[in-house]
Amino acid sequence: MREQVQSVLEKLRPYLLRDGGDVELIDVDEEGVVQLRLMGACGNCPSSAITLKAGIERALTSEVPGVKEIEQIF
Repeated sequence: MREQVQSVLEKLRPYLLRDGGDVELIDVDEEGVVQLRLMGACGNCPSSAITLKAGIERALTSEVPGVKEIEQIF
């Protein structure tokens, strides 16, 4: 599942980079919880929670079977 998550993140990365940010995959556990760290401009952006939940989480849950939720690691 980790490889599938990384593949989806690679598709999303250009959009984050365009705004001066990036995302790092920290972990994927057996329960389907994906831990991510937003970096650069995305790390301290007031809209980072929306980016994480509405953008990244939606993409991961729809494209990777077994992903249940996303946790942001600071």
